[in-house]
Amino acid sequence: MSAITITALYKFAALDGLAQLQSRLREFCARHEIKGTLLLAAEGINGTVAGSAEAIAALLEMLNAEPRLAGIEHKESFAATNPFARMKVRLKKEIVTMGVAGVDPVREAGAYVEPAKWNELISRPDVVVIDTRNDYETAIGKFSGAIDPGTTNFRDFPAWFENNRERFGNSPKFAMYCTGGIRCEKATALLRRQGCDEVYHLKGGILKYLEEVPETESLWQGECFVFDDRVSVGHGLKPGPYDLCHACRMPISVEDKASPLYAPGISCPHCHGKIEAKKQAALAERQKQVELARARGQRHVAADLAAAKAAKKARKYGDSLLNSSGNLYASSTWLRIK
Repeated sequence: MSAITITALYKFAALDGLAQLQSRLREFCARHEIKGTLLLAAEGINGTVAGSAEAIAALLEMLNAEPRLAGIEHKESFAATNPFARMKVRLKKEIVTMGVAGVDPVREAGAYVEPAKWNELISRPDVVVIDTRNDYETAIGKFSGAIDPGTTNFRDFPAWFENNRERFGNSPKFAMYCTGGIRCEKATALLRRQGCDEVYHLKGGILKYLEEVPETESLWQGECFVFDDRVSVGHGLKPGPYDLCHACRMPISVEDKASPLYAPGISCPHCHGKIEAKKQAALAERQKQVELARARGQRHVAADLAAAKAAKKARKYGDSLLNSSGNLYASSTWLRIK
């Protein structure tokens, strides 16, 4: 039986007194032996923490007792041991980085759409469907008919929308989605701030849709990229066929791995010939050490470094520190345990 409960949580809420809340959370988590990371900003809270089931339940009770955070969105998973070494509560400008001052998801976010109602909405001819994820995510799957902005991170989305707004005509209706809900929720606030009246977003994101909507009724095409050892999931959240290139962090298919340009841990068809010689040599040496450690039944430090990079990228550009199914971004092959 799993001894540790891991919870990913977020809520857009108008928060003040952040230093005091930071202090309270640090003290509470230390007392209950909870570890992980929580981000606090004037726009709300976002993070991933782990501890005993009783400790996590107590934390959620504490947060829900705060009127501004009541009804906080959270998802849980489980592990035999705590995947985090320490507890960090950090003050940030944003809990998911867009880089546009004044965007207020608390007051301006669009309307939630439940997964069961999503197909009906995005099938309407007067609705523009936009994927708010990054290019490496959209490369392996998206909703039928959705517009892919081709952005490399969430900070690029505001400029993309500004440059493309005229193509949508007068007074369009927008339906937006992302992996777990936090990016598209903030993106709807951006659009409404710019005068778009009818803006909707998929509640719980793609993963909730894949969990609840039968494959026979689904309008999802391909796989959904996730930041954990599965790399991608399909309907019913079943692990998909993709792996991850540890050189460029792009998802790679079975066909990619059959390519002569693929070398495990060193290169793939996406990055072959694009990595400078010094880094290529370092990657080759790292892969050699990983394989030697694996042969000895040990985990190499490279796995921990990859996990740290994945978590940092997730905090900066992703939906939260965990994906919507509650799995750690890093897992047994990259600190392979979200």
